[in-house]
Amino acid sequence: MPGFAGRQAGIGLLLLVFLVCAPAGCSLRGGGQEPTMAPGGVSVPKGARGTKPYTVAGKTYYPMLSSHGFREEGIASWYGPDFHGKMTANGEKYDMHGMTAAHKLLPFGTRVLVTNKENGKSVVVRINDRGPFVGNRVIDLTRTAAVRIGMLAKGTAPVILQTQGQVPGLKDGDLGGNFYVQVGAFADKSNAERLAGKLRQGGLGARTAYAESVGLFRVQVGPYSGLNRAEQASESMDAAYPGNFVVAD
Repeated sequence: MPGFAGRQAGIGLLLLVFLVCAPAGCSLRGGGQEPTMAPGGVSVPKGARGTKPYTVAGKTYYPMLSSHGFREEGIASWYGPDFHGKMTANGEKYDMHGMTAAHKLLPFGTRVLVTNKENGKSVVVRINDRGPFVGNRVIDLTRTAAVRIGMLAKGTAPVILQTQGQVPGLKDGDLGGNFYVQVGAFADKSNAERLAGKLRQGGLGARTAYAESVGLFRVQVGPYSGLNRAEQASESMDAAYPGNFVVAD
């Protein structure tokens, strides 16, 4: 089916690989070139839905503590009959005729306005699943939602995501501090400086930091003043720097 071609993880599989990391003992995003410790004090508000960290295909994701003011652009895809009736990541049964969607970082229950940039058609969906974990795709829609924005036959479409209000019972919040996105680690300092220079030329803040314990020069983009912003930046860099991950200063 054109809509879910390339989708790497089934809904049932996601539930099997959902792993909650300890506050100080796992990386913010797995799959990087070297391990990194999560910032001290990372915690999930009691009762917050869909904000627990999870790991898929070697990458650890820290869902946002707030959906307030979130905006994102990328590629939307859809998933249908092969997943219909199976359990989503938040425990609901997937209904391909419903108005829900999968997103990697937004809290469960978040309502998102999805606008197809090719034709201007929009639809509002509710996040109840995790994914898609493919390339630069940012959201997986139900079949019905895909029909409403005119992308069913094509399977994918460039979209703009804008959250609508807050999730009931979920406090607006973020983890403050200085966060960086690590995009590389090199034994040769000149290679690290070359990459950092390339990033700066592209308009990004970048630094190199020597990690004596592992003998590597790390290249990190930032700083970002909150974990939410750092995670968004990390997602946007996935295509160019696969395996990047967030670190705290």
